[in-house]
Amino acid sequence: MNSATAALLAWTLISVSSRGHGGGEAWPPHTACSAGGLEVLYQSCDPLQDFGLSIDQCSKHLQSNLNIRFGVILKEDIRELFLDIALVMKGSYVLNFSYPICEEDLPKFSFCGRRKGEQLFYAGPVANLGLDIPEGKYQVLLKLYNENRATVACANATVTCS
Repeated sequence: MNSATAALLAWTLISVSSRGHGGGEAWPPHTACSAGGLEVLYQSCDPLQDFGLSIDQCSKHLQSNLNIRFGVILKEDIRELFLDIALVMKGSYVLNFSYPICEEDLPKFSFCGRRKGEQLFYAGPVANLGLDIPEGKYQVLLKLYNENRATVACANATVTCS
């Protein structure tokens, strides 16, 4: 991590805590990407913690290796880490997907095993199915949790494709 990224992260944490966040206020929505007829907005659903996410290739055609950047200060140890994704269209759950990111005997990433208070940062490809995103507006619910089912990060995302 370069010094500019560290400074931005520190400023964000200080400015959020100085505003007295966590008293029931919702985190502001953030833009993960917006280009080429696709917009992905997300908002942390954890009242005590926000995080950063960006998607490099913002396109209606989802590449099979999508490059992302994700950063969060851990409020839980992550000996194991799992991701649940739910796709919601018009109020109905269309797809539920779970994926193990870190398993105790099979750590896939360098951040596996990090402890509470440390930074989890990932910049690189995320393998997925290459597909075209149909036009419309979708809600995506994302939750990262550890081996004790304690939430590490969660988000409500809105994907708009025109």
